[in-house]
Amino acid sequence: MKFKFLIAAMSAAFSFAATPAANAVEIDVASTFPKDMMFLGDGLKQFAKSVEEISDGDIKIKIHGAGDLVPALEVLNAVSSGAVSGGYDWVGYWGGSIPVANLVGALPFGPSPEVLAEWIWEGGGMQIIQKAYDKRNVKFLPCVVVPAEPAGWFNKEIKTVEDLQGLKMRIGGLAGRVLTKVGVSPQMIPGGEVFVSLERGRIDAAEFSLPAVDETIQLNKAAKNYYFPGWHQPSSINSITFNMKVWNDLNDLQKHQITTACRSSFLWTLTNGVPQQLEALKRMEEGGTSILRLPDEVLDALRKATAEVIAEERQKDPLFDEAYASLSTYIEGADRWKSLQSTK
Repeated sequence: MKFKFLIAAMSAAFSFAATPAANAVEIDVASTFPKDMMFLGDGLKQFAKSVEEISDGDIKIKIHGAGDLVPALEVLNAVSSGAVSGGYDWVGYWGGSIPVANLVGALPFGPSPEVLAEWIWEGGGMQIIQKAYDKRNVKFLPCVVVPAEPAGWFNKEIKTVEDLQGLKMRIGGLAGRVLTKVGVSPQMIPGGEVFVSLERGRIDAAEFSLPAVDETIQLNKAAKNYYFPGWHQPSSINSITFNMKVWNDLNDLQKHQITTACRSSFLWTLTNGVPQQLEALKRMEEGGTSILRLPDEVLDALRKATAEVIAEERQKDPLFDEAYASLSTYIEGADRWKSLQSTK
């Protein structure tokens, strides 16, 4: 399954010619992240570079950082209305209005990045998710995959479930609802505001991204307790979105070129995500950060709460139920394959 994805990405990149210059287009893309944010911003830059190279300059992606055109959390609405031609986001930002977005934004105790990649590109996942985006007049493309993240930064040690009660934590998606069940008050805060909120005590804990990304926004200077594992987000997707009219106005070759560039940037992030993290962890430890693991008691409580939240969501939203059933079936198959191939 994984090889199928990789081969498709590489072979497609060499399979077409450039379009005539007369059809050249420039597309403004508003990001939910600062333009130069490590890894998260790099993924968008990689996509834009690939689009221009693959189309031989026929298509140019003009990147706008968070807040340059619209506020970060208004990007999807702006794309939907046509105020902005395209967007770049963490899919989980839209889980409140598009429940199925939570599955690929951050599914607690969910699949690995590799399995999520296989399902979304080759297992029918993208087609199911697009049904939800069709209602918003938006084309959805999964162009960046983020590996498992840490559980977050805390201003105190977490030794029992009771230690979570009463905490205000920056976290979104389904994980926020899970944490509510164990007494945490989740807060949705844009990435550019997380450090100030944690450093000034407006929140007690924060989950944002990978260690190398967290380091660039200095979360290690706002709190000292850095917990693992990333139960809430074993993998996640950042997407490129287009207003549907903008997308439909492209010719078939241009659409193919953009989709191929998306696969290329997806593969780039899949292979570049983890190597950057070990050096960041080493630097933070040397600077006084405590790298800790959540106790099994806490993880067990979170796993139980996750099952409750998933059941509730499946009852409320038919499309979420369809997507979850599809993903679960795919994970079962992937797990069987992994078991058959295990040498342990």
